[in-house]
Amino acid sequence: MSKIVVLDGYTASPLKPGEQASGNEADWQPLEQLGELVVHERTPTSDIAATIGDATAVITNKAPIDEQTLAQCPGLKYVGVSATGVNIVDLDAARSHGVTVTNVPGYSTASVAQHVFALLFELCNRIGSHDAAVHAGDWASCEDFSFRTGPLVELHNKSLGIVGMGAIGQAVAKIGHALGMTILAHSRTEKDIGLPVKWLGVDELFRQSDAITLHCPLTEQTDRLVNAERLAAMKPSAYLINTGRGPLIDEPALAQALVAGEIAGAGLDVLSSEPPEATNLLLAAPNCVITPHIAWATAAARRRLIATVADNLLSFLEGQPQNVVS
Repeated sequence: MSKIVVLDGYTASPLKPGEQASGNEADWQPLEQLGELVVHERTPTSDIAATIGDATAVITNKAPIDEQTLAQCPGLKYVGVSATGVNIVDLDAARSHGVTVTNVPGYSTASVAQHVFALLFELCNRIGSHDAAVHAGDWASCEDFSFRTGPLVELHNKSLGIVGMGAIGQAVAKIGHALGMTILAHSRTEKDIGLPVKWLGVDELFRQSDAITLHCPLTEQTDRLVNAERLAAMKPSAYLINTGRGPLIDEPALAQALVAGEIAGAGLDVLSSEPPEATNLLLAAPNCVITPHIAWATAAARRRLIATVADNLLSFLEGQPQNVVS
């Protein structure tokens, strides 16, 4: 029987092996059926090799697997990344050690697209501030039947700029289209997604959009894609949404743009450093809604994630690996 070690399982499921999920939670049952399963909530980087020990398979989300770790774990044959991005694994080292590496694409598409609009709706409808005001007694003491804590913005007939038209970008486009928004897009390849799309260069997209949402991969070319120059080119009434990768945005430049009123607001689920340092200027920037990297984390998405992690490992054990990245 294979020994399977999960290095950092808490964000996928806080349950222990053997515990069954109830309600909006996920459990480890799909992996428990494949071998001796040990789940660690978190593993310090210095303890990764010792924690893997003689395991043949390891599952990791953020815990790095590097050359030194692979050299210290000769029995390791498989690394399953419980995410889509695989930058935490030294893929060249894995190949040289004969270790198969897999990932989990597409598990959170619907959840991330939903979160994009949760952020956008918060900026446009100010649900949080209105709720807080009502609970603080502001409505009870109001002379009128209705009041507003700030401007309310209708998205119908506004333009939604999408940078990156993979699965998530396309899901976002469909929701935006259903809301009556005009879809503007920039991507490495233009494609027919079954609804009207106006394809633009990235600079023109920043100039024309009423709201921009980022869904491109983080590469050398897209690092700090959103910079001071592009922020200055945006409409002062426009919003910026990021559920992709934090370094897509020059954070000090965004903080300055918000302070200066160059754009109307930002909704961010990712930052360049997570959790953020107390000195991150965005924490004090006005009209900046920040959530703690939870767009992926609905119970449905986490159940799909664990199920695919298990399917990937089962396929490897059966000699027909799937979703292989190395």
